[in-house]
Amino acid sequence: MLSQLVYLTLCRSIQLLVLLASGDAAKDLEILVLRHQLTVLGRQVQRPKLQPADRALLAAVRRVLPEPAGHACL
Repeated sequence: MLSQLVYLTLCRSIQLLVLLASGDAAKDLEILVLRHQLTVLGRQVQRPKLQPADRALLAAVRRVLPEPAGHACL
């Protein structure tokens, strides 16, 4: 248990040092890679196929529920 804690602390400390030492270009590259990964994952998730009855139910529920704070309907 203690060895795991020491190991995780050491790993996080090294990651923090690498993050602090890396330049802006490396950080920008990492952001681009993460955005690409999110895009790829987003394409893999299939949207649910709604039937007309499902759409009618969602529309009715939307009318009954209060509007979330800070959101304006268009």
